[in-house]
Amino acid sequence: MSRVPSLSSPFLIGFDAIERTLDRVAKAADGYPPYNIERLVRDEAHPERLRITLAVAGFTLDQLEVTVDEKELVIRGRQQDDKSRQYLHRGIAARQFQRTFVLAEGMEVLGADLKNGLLIIDLARPEPERVIRTVNITEHE
Repeated sequence: MSRVPSLSSPFLIGFDAIERTLDRVAKAADGYPPYNIERLVRDEAHPERLRITLAVAGFTLDQLEVTVDEKELVIRGRQQDDKSRQYLHRGIAARQFQRTFVLAEGMEVLGADLKNGLLIIDLARPEPERVIRTVNITEHE
């Protein structure tokens, strides 16, 4: 079954990249691990930035990976079951995950920290330079 493009109006030319981005976002609907996104105000040392915080309790530094691939921030967690343990009750599963965030043009990942079971990733968008250009007007007789 073919999908009907949502941006199929003849007046919307060249928006196929946006449509692909919307498709990628729709596929990333899994709720694990839970996360927050917050805006951090500008201060003397930092520009305005965004902070993504993921709850990754039980994951160690070597079990987490953060990459940027073609305007996508991809966070992966890989755990393996410890076969030597015998559980009487298992409420905390060893689980793998992949969480993807589509980044706007110009977004930069500043860094990532793991602290108290929370993976914190800071992002910023450098302010674009304001360019004012004068357009010459020609006169025709």
